[in-house]
Amino acid sequence: MNLRESFEKSGLKLFKYRGYIPLVLFVGAIPAIYYSDFQLFDPRRSFSVLLLITCVIVSVIGQFIRAQAVAKSAKQTSGRNTWGHEAKSLNQTGIYSVVRHPLYLGNFFMWMGIVCYTANVWFILTVVLAFWLYYERIMFSEEAFLERSFGEKFIEWSSKTPAFIPSWKNYKSSKIPFSWKTFFRREYPGISSVIISFVYVDFVRLWMMNGSVQWEWSHGILIFVALLYSFVFRTLKHHTSILDEEDRS
Repeated sequence: MNLRESFEKSGLKLFKYRGYIPLVLFVGAIPAIYYSDFQLFDPRRSFSVLLLITCVIVSVIGQFIRAQAVAKSAKQTSGRNTWGHEAKSLNQTGIYSVVRHPLYLGNFFMWMGIVCYTANVWFILTVVLAFWLYYERIMFSEEAFLERSFGEKFIEWSSKTPAFIPSWKNYKSSKIPFSWKTFFRREYPGISSVIISFVYVDFVRLWMMNGSVQWEWSHGILIFVALLYSFVFRTLKHHTSILDEEDRS
């Protein structure tokens, strides 16, 4: 097996298991929080509030990027499938004229907001490196698939569109309108996960700082909202036709 085939095969395998990344981050966050500087979170200082606001903004930016890709994509072009890559058409407009992998870029910002909330620089740098190594293989396998599927059309698009760092030099607006139905149908799990993840980091930090479990009402309220949000939109998606749309993934 040559190097190209090896990269593609490993990328496809990593693509199938990408949904487990949050679990790995949950486990890794525990020692990261333990070895962070708790003095930064002294109630007399405003650092904790500023950090939370900044990290939430970073995660929201990630969700915004994903929304531009998900809610303006045609059917079978940007799915949540785990069995492999699929594409019956090549996205080249909107956010896809700015960056070739907006979903992965969005994931990066969404999860980096949470990772940065641990306030552990080494953990942040480790996750950045791990994210790049992990998703580099996935992007390679995806682009190999797209090149076989669309040939010159893909090569022309990829030659002028950066893979991960956005550039608006060749921006071309999308003719597909933004769909809130598609957004809520496909993004409710990620939004709930991010909310719960912020609560998780805060809960673990308070536990370690005080030496005992410190459950706050805000934690319970946020988790309840996240679970209710998921329950409502999961029910609408699987048991009603309210969120159904033609020619949308």
